Amino acid sequence: MAKESAENNNQAQLQEVPPAKGFLRWVEIMGNKLPHPFWMFIWICVLIVLISAITSYFQVKVTQPGTGLTIEAQNLASGDGLRWFLQSLVTNFAHFAPLGLVLVMLMGVSIAEQTGLLTIILRTIAFATPKKIIFPVIFMIGACGNIGSDAGVVVVPPIAALIFMQMGYHPIAGLIAGYAGATAGFTANFFIAGTDVLLAGISTEITENMTPPMEVSATANWYFMIASTLMLGIGGAFIVKRFTIPRCAGFAGMDKVTAIAEGKKDLTSEERKGLKRAGISLLFYIILIALLVIPSNAPLRDPETGSLVPSPFLRGLVPILFFLFAIPGYFYGRAAGTIKKYDDLLKHMEHGMKGLSGYIVLMLVVAQFIHLFAWSKLDTILAIKGAEFLQATGLTGPLLFVMFMIIVAFLNIFLGSGSAKWAIFAPIFIPMLAQIGYSPGFVQLMYRVGDSITNCITPLYVYFPLLLGWIHQYDKRLGIGTIVSLLIPYATILFVMWTILLFIWFAFNIPIGVGEFIYLVK
Repeated sequence: MAKESAENNNQAQLQEVPPAKGFLRWVEIMGNKLPHPFWMFIWICVLIVLISAITSYFQVKVTQPGTGLTIEAQNLASGDGLRWFLQSLVTNFAHFAPLGLVLVMLMGVSIAEQTGLLTIILRTIAFATPKKIIFPVIFMIGACGNIGSDAGVVVVPPIAALIFMQMGYHPIAGLIAGYAGATAGFTANFFIAGTDVLLAGISTEITENMTPPMEVSATANWYFMIASTLMLGIGGAFIVKRFTIPRCAGFAGMDKVTAIAEGKKDLTSEERKGLKRAGISLLFYIILIALLVIPSNAPLRDPETGSLVPSPFLRGLVPILFFLFAIPGYFYGRAAGTIKKYDDLLKHMEHGMKGLSGYIVLMLVVAQFIHLFAWSKLDTILAIKGAEFLQATGLTGPLLFVMFMIIVAFLNIFLGSGSAKWAIFAPIFIPMLAQIGYSPGFVQLMYRVGDSITNCITPLYVYFPLLLGWIHQYDKRLGIGTIVSLLIPYATILFVMWTILLFIWFAFNIPIGVGEFIYLVK
């Protein structure tokens, strides 16, 4: 049986990848002509150096909204640029936050997966949960993953792949769905997350200088974001069934799905014993975290304000999640026999790192790209010019809303930091739209929609190479174009649905958050 499966897989590898249709076919063809992301980022870095030299020569400058500071293009090809680059190359890479997040999270997840705990749990969930519910649930979990910053992007896609395999679907369909939920829906959540606090803080800095002064709270967009999470779940489930699963059915890797489907469904006594011990250890761990978080003077609350948002708890969520997977995984492995000695734990952690060598190499140039872009000031200049263009159109009402979100979504393809872009857009658009009666919280809400929706389709997003590596574990033939063509339906359809939801909110003047409305309260 194993030999036959391997032969079938080899045959699938030799066949052509089933093509997309229509516009997505064009995207797939053009995208697959792109070089490997490593070389793509190399050429982008070279282009940034050239553009920085040209813009610096012509003394391109902009005025920072709100502060009035003059920002000039910096020449990376100058002596100062060369010295900065040589002195910063190693630290740019070593201090690149997404790299550490990915390594830590996947080591913890790998313990739970390699011991068999994750497979047993997800298999039970897959058999017990109706398929009509499981797809929107996966998508909503991906969106809510932003409560731990980018942790959801790292954790949700591989777990979704395992769930899809348990249900008999291609794991690549699960990877795509989990990644789309965690990226396109990054700003949506059932809970108040760090993003709410970060953006509200920037908004409040602007509104404090307005007449009369105002404050934008972390809950300013909460009601709308709860509805957005539900909407994303419904829309994501539709896209998964209508586009993703049919498209992925012809990819290589279905032999692994067949092997799981043919596997036994009944738990052994060792597995039951392992689940019991894993559950007990998880309960104790959750109680410990609760004691460190819930009391008013708990050590994981903000030491000055006593708040949970922001707090050391949210900032330290990645190591907390690491132990959430690692501790139950260890106790399960000891009971089930997949961990016989302490060194087995290290082997399971190492296993999770084996497939990341390509990602680590790629992050070397991705980190340089981001820091080159920032040092040259081209990122700030591009964002300010985009904002000025939108302001010059003179549009008001719904058409302005759509244009605003589209401009933000376009810039998001090149500029990853949502807070940095909002620091540029907020001083322009909060006062401008306040003049025609729109509240700062509503402007912030529109920004968040545009800033999320294109995360999933840009190859420049720092976690896209991670998705590429996961997918290549199943089918190495799939290029950037094929992957982007799988993600475009999420970006386009969900953007349309999000815009419709915004217009419904606008038409009925529904409160967008706690004490926050679309129009300024007079």
